[in-house]
Amino acid sequence: MDPFFVKGAQLFLSLSILIVLHEFGHFIPARLFKIRVEKFFLFFDVKFSLFKKKIGETVYGIGWLPLGGYVKIAGMIDESMDKEAMAQEPKEWEFRSKPAWQRLIVMIGGVTVNIVLGFFIYIMIIASYGEEYSTADDLKYGFGFAPTMEQYGFEQGDKIRSVNGVPLEDQMDFPQMLMMRDVAKVTVVHENGGEEELTLPDDIGMELFKSGEMFGVNVPRTPVKLDSVFGGAKKAGVLGTDKLLSINGYPIKYKSDATYALQKEKDTVATITVLRDGVERKFDVDLGGAEMVGVGFKFLDEDYIMPERHKREYGFGESITEGISYGYWVLHDYATQFKYVFTKKGASQVGGFGAIAGLFPDTWNWLSFWETTAFISIILAFMNILPIPALDGGHVMFLLYEMVTGRKPSDKFLEYAQMIGFFLLIALVLYANGNDIYRWITGG
Repeated sequence: MDPFFVKGAQLFLSLSILIVLHEFGHFIPARLFKIRVEKFFLFFDVKFSLFKKKIGETVYGIGWLPLGGYVKIAGMIDESMDKEAMAQEPKEWEFRSKPAWQRLIVMIGGVTVNIVLGFFIYIMIIASYGEEYSTADDLKYGFGFAPTMEQYGFEQGDKIRSVNGVPLEDQMDFPQMLMMRDVAKVTVVHENGGEEELTLPDDIGMELFKSGEMFGVNVPRTPVKLDSVFGGAKKAGVLGTDKLLSINGYPIKYKSDATYALQKEKDTVATITVLRDGVERKFDVDLGGAEMVGVGFKFLDEDYIMPERHKREYGFGESITEGISYGYWVLHDYATQFKYVFTKKGASQVGGFGAIAGLFPDTWNWLSFWETTAFISIILAFMNILPIPALDGGHVMFLLYEMVTGRKPSDKFLEYAQMIGFFLLIALVLYANGNDIYRWITGG
C-alpha cells in the first residue's frame, strides 16, 4: 500500500482515539458534578454532521471536519459561542452555576487524560517490549561530531562515557540530550582510548541550532565509499564510479564526514574532489536554492551499519517506574524545544498535520503506532494547557484568576477572549500546514 495512505490511516486512527478520550476527560467530571453536556462530537460538525444520535440529554456524533472534537457543556462560553443561551438566567445544571473548583476540574480533565494515557501507553510498551539501548562498546567507530562540538574538545570518533557524572546507558540518547537537557559535563572516550571530561556552555543547544548543526552529532560513524550521484553532483559531472576523496577539502572516510564538511564550510558551493582513471578531479556543486549535494554511499562494513541494539526487559512493577520516567522526559524535552520554535529559524520549521503524519512509519507497525500515539497524546496535553483563550489552558487561566481574586471575568470579556483565541488558533493551523505544503513543494 502507498506509504501516503498508510501514514494517513495511522494519523486518522491515532487522533480519533486521542480526541475521543480527551473529550471524555471533560465529559466525565461534568456529569459527576451534574452539569449537562449537550453535545459530544468527534471532529467538527460545521453546518452538518456525518452521524449523530441523542442518548439522554447528550447528542453524540461525528463531524465532517477532522480538526479536532468537542463537548458542548451547558452554560459555558466555548467555540459554539451560544450567546442566546448565555443571555438567560443561569440554571443549576449549567457549568457557570457550579463552584470554581468544580469548573477547574472539568477544564483540566482533557489534559489529565492525555497525560495519563501517554504515560500508560509507555508503561505498557516497556512492559511488553522492554527498552533498547546501545553501549559505548557498540559504537565500533564512535560518533561523528559537528564542527561546533570540536571547539569544546570533542574529537571525531569519540564515545560518551557519562553525562554530568551519570553513566550514559544508551549512546543514542546523547544527541537529544545535547539539545534539550543540561549537559554541562560530558566524559568522552577518545579513539586512542584516553578519557577526558569536557565542559559545555548552558546554551550549547541554541548555539548548535543557530549554526544549523542540529543535535551536534552527525550519527555514529560508518565507513563508506561513493556509490551513486544525483542532484547537484550529477549536474556538476561527478560519476558514481569515481572514488570520492574529499568535500570542501575534508577527507571522506565515514558517512558523517560529508555532513561535517558541509557544516564546516557554510558556502553556497561545495567542492567535490574525486579520483577518476588515476587523476584527481574537482567539481563545484552549486548549493543555491534547495539543490542537494547529491552523493549516495555504499557501506563498506556490512556487519556494522548502525550500532547493535540490546534489549532490557522489566517486570510490570518496574515498567510503571520506567514508563513514567520515560513519559516525563518526553514531556520535558517537548516543552524545552519551544525555545527553538520562538526563533526566526524555528518558526519556519513548525509543522501541521503533514509533519505529524510523518512521525508514523511507511508500513503499519503496532509498536511504532502506539509509541507515536503516546507522543502525540503528550503533545496535545502540553499544547492544550497553554494559557491561550479557546484552549483548555485559557479557561484554566481565567478560573485561577477567579479563585485567587474572588472576581469572575464578565461573560462579555470571556466571549471576546474566546473569539481572539479562536482566530489565533486558526492562524496557527493555517501557518503550520502552509509550512508543510511549502516543504512538500520545495522538497525541503
